[in-house]
Amino acid sequence: MKSLKQRGCKALCCSSCRRLSVSSTEEAESSSASDRFPSVSSVAHAMVQERLDQLIRERRMEERQRRQQSRARERERTKFVVMVAMEKCSYDPREDFRESMMEMITANRIKEAKDLRSLLNYYISMNSNEYHSLILELFHEIFR
Repeated sequence: MKSLKQRGCKALCCSSCRRLSVSSTEEAESSSASDRFPSVSSVAHAMVQERLDQLIRERRMEERQRRQQSRARERERTKFVVMVAMEKCSYDPREDFRESMMEMITANRIKEAKDLRSLLNYYISMNSNEYHSLILELFHEIFR
């Protein structure tokens, strides 16, 4: 209680300063007694103040949780596709391209048309002109 009186009220529920009034000596004696023993109003004030603090803490925690959930949803929507090009000699380029494309699609969970177009553009840009028609044929076969 003393710490509450020292720090003052944070809320507008009551005033922490003493009111000056014209009073009798009996009132002065009762006020000195209330300094020794907390009055009902100061206990009620402390309870109200504690409840307000609790509500503020709860609201801040809820807001923090909402922000964390929002960030988690945003991370789920964001795709990071990492592709590494490497030079490869092949006896069966058709099968190697098919295998590579299927691996990229499943590993990166590519389903949307724009992502498939990006993957096709990647294959076209990373391979020589002689393989472009083969790559286009394979994409057509895979996504029929």
